[in-house]
Amino acid sequence: MKVKIDIDCTPEEARSFFGLPDVKPMQDVMMKEVEQRMMANVQAMDPEMLVKTWLPAGIQGWEQMQRMFWSQMAGGDKDKKDD
Repeated sequence: MKVKIDIDCTPEEARSFFGLPDVKPMQDVMMKEVEQRMMANVQAMDPEMLVKTWLPAGIQGWEQMQRMFWSQMAGGDKDKKDD
């Protein structure tokens, strides 16, 4: 035996039916505060600092490894030309 009940109501109606508080005004205030803080932080940072903040230190290690690899490759070519 299957019983199926469809209830057609808005989220606000469901919230009031179950006695839950309306958090929309608090949510709006908090989102405005978050937006203001983000804008202040973005304006205070220069692009170089943003990149350093967003990219992990591991990527800098990869860059060093690439430089070392390319220097070894360039050094290997010089040895072959001297022969």
